[in-house]
Amino acid sequence: MSNSGTIRVMLVDDHAVVRSGLGAFLLAYADLELVAEAADGEAAVRLCERWRPDVILMDMMMPRMDGAAATRLIRTRYPHIQVLVLTSFKEDNLVQDALKAGAIGYLLKNITAEELAQAIRAAHQGRPTLAPEATQVLIHANNRQGLPVLGDDLTPREREVLTLLIEGLNNNEIAERLIVSRSTAKFHVSNIFSKLQATSRSEAVAIALQNNLVSKAH
Repeated sequence: MSNSGTIRVMLVDDHAVVRSGLGAFLLAYADLELVAEAADGEAAVRLCERWRPDVILMDMMMPRMDGAAATRLIRTRYPHIQVLVLTSFKEDNLVQDALKAGAIGYLLKNITAEELAQAIRAAHQGRPTLAPEATQVLIHANNRQGLPVLGDDLTPREREVLTLLIEGLNNNEIAERLIVSRSTAKFHVSNIFSKLQATSRSEAVAIALQNNLVSKAH
């Protein structure tokens, strides 16, 4: 976050009219600041070094380097930058690729300005936001694999950690909250991912909410 307290946002979309519209949208919110724009994933990766945004709004289908590839590179090189996918496409493979690449959320371009603003704020705080269509993709993928009821084999401690994941806490914060070592917190999170067949925090949270594991954890 910048010194002024605003969330620094970068727009990545190959359509100039979309970037223009999103730029105008950001001006309406005092806590959101547009710091950079890119027309493809390759440019987005390059601009991260100079502008260090807090949150990136990333399209999926772009020339030269698509959104999933760019997200994977950015999350590897700049783990503090959160990537929020904003696209017109809801195909199963795109949703799964984006979340596996490390995107914290997957939204469709038909959402309202206020919903997008809230999603950007949530992403900056480490909390995922998924379009209903994206959540359904994850559930259908699990169903196709013929998995048992997800979460039934979670231990009481893992359910406790899962609740903190849903709250948006990172591993260090989980360790502090539960008064355990960071390696222990990381171990529990890894076990949760394995048992929920999740590859990211966003996916784990979506599965937990869809299977009512939150209520079970309390």
